[in-house]
Parts: sequence; structure tokens; C-alpha cells
Amino acid sequence: MDEIKKRIFIYCRGIKVGYTPDVLTEATAELSVALLLATCRRLPEAMQEVKNGGWKSWSPMWMCGYGLSNSTVGIIGLGRIGLAIAQRLRPFGVKKFLYTGRKPRPERASEVDAEYISCDKLAQESDFVIVSCSLTPETEGLCNKDFFGRMKKTSVFINISRGSAVNQEDLYQALTSGQIAAAGLDVTTPEPLPINHPLLNLKNCVILPHIGSATYSTRNTMSILAVNNLLKGLAGEEMPSELKI
Repeated sequence: MDEIKKRIFIYCRGIKVGYTPDVLTEATAELSVALLLATCRRLPEAMQEVKNGGWKSWSPMWMCGYGLSNSTVGIIGLGRIGLAIAQRLRPFGVKKFLYTGRKPRPERASEVDAEYISCDKLAQESDFVIVSCSLTPETEGLCNKDFFGRMKKTSVFINISRGSAVNQEDLYQALTSGQIAAAGLDVTTPEPLPINHPLLNLKNCVILPHIGSATYSTRNTMSILAVNNLLKGLAGEEMPSELKI
């Protein structure tokens, strides 16, 4: 948001700018949990096995994944969406929530008994890492070779923030070398991701086309708020949701 404000100040002086705050939280949190479950339980891979004849008979370790029960979940960015994700994961029996960011958020953290720690320690201790932070100069490329190198080999990495928060070449190496177990992405760089991108060839990487807000109710609410912002702005009145510089 700070970077957006900076660009608007430079290029759009005198122009009102409306946005749609607080609309995406619930839908994005739901999608994040769905992506996490699909990735850690290998659902797309299992579906493909059914379709290509790989499903033969029962085998003790075939298609085994990682469960949330008694796990440690690390969240990078405990904002509205990060908190909503944690709230939805609690019923799965998560043992501990960790979080990191620019500063501690004790009020939000208390709702899910989350512990504030450094980014390095979060990478080391988490069974599941979820990136839900804003994209800033500090978070761009935050998840890189060093970050993945600190994670457990059984860890699952999820990114629903912005693609640029992750060094995708480093993520590819971490996935192919077995440094981490799997990754699920709803955001990439670029978007759309080219169909020949190496990440798309990996069985342990689930990639979605940035559909965090893709529910009918969310998109309808976004549309109504955007139109109301536009109408008020054209009339010279205060927008319902105006970005204050």
C-alpha cells in the first residue's frame, strides 16, 4: 500500500483514487486453506493418478502427504487475511501458530495464540509456511534460497500474497532438490505464468491462476464498491473508500 501511495503521489496528483478494502479477506482466506490442503495432501497429483491409470490397488505409503494435526504453521504477515487464515486452520488441530512481519501484532496474535518470531526462525520451525504479507521493498524476494534452505525437508510452502515475494528460481531448486516437500501458489511472476515454465512440470507444486477473490459474492461486492467510488468521485463527493495520500 505504501508503494501504491508513492506512485499515485508522483503520477496522479489531483486525481481521486478509490479502492475496495476489506472485501477480499474471507474469500482469500478460504482459498488459502483450500490450496494448503490440496498441496499437502497431494490432491491434484492423486486426481491425475486416477485419470491416467496409476490407481492400481491399495499400498501403505502410496500418495501419502502431510497433515495439519499437531503441526506448526508459520504465517508471514498477520494482517486481516493472515489472521483469517489462522482462524480457519485452528479447527484442523494445528498445535502452534508462528508469525513474522514488520512489527508484532499482539491483539491479532492473541486471537489465535500466535507467537511473534524472526523470519529465519519461522522458516526453521514451521511445518507449513504461508506468505500473506504486503509487497514492499522489504518483502520483495523475501523467500529465496536462504529462506528455503532453513525450512524443513518435510515443509510445505504456500504463497497467496504477491509473486514477487518469492524468488521462483530458488523455489524451483528447493522443490526439485528435496529441500522442501511441496509448494502451492495462487500468485506468480509473471501472471499469467508461461505454460512452459519449469514450475508447471513439478508434481509437488500446485499453481492456481490468482483466484483468491474468485467467489460470486466477493466479486459482486467489489464491483458495487468500485462503481459507487466512481459515481461519488465524478460528482465531486467523498468516495465510500478513497485512498488517502
